[in-house]
Amino acid sequence: MKKKKIPIRHCVATNEKHPKNEMFRIVRTTEGSVEIDPTGKLRGRGAYLSKQNEAIQKARKSKILDKHLGVSVPSEIYDRLTRLLKEENARE
Repeated sequence: MKKKKIPIRHCVATNEKHPKNEMFRIVRTTEGSVEIDPTGKLRGRGAYLSKQNEAIQKARKSKILDKHLGVSVPSEIYDRLTRLLKEENARE
């Protein structure tokens, strides 16, 4: 039986490679809004961020998502990412 290929993505904050399911996808939609994409299927420019608190804080401090997406990312997005990370860690 053939093994299923696991997609690998780069974290924009840490520049580390991780499997796609271990990353958050943040998208600038065609309307110019910024969304967190849990399904990985939203249309628009996407950037991946590791599911680590250090990566989220580094991205917030350096505004790396602003540079990758070409728009100003609201602080609510970082707050939601932190909340999602805590929820996932609580489930484990």
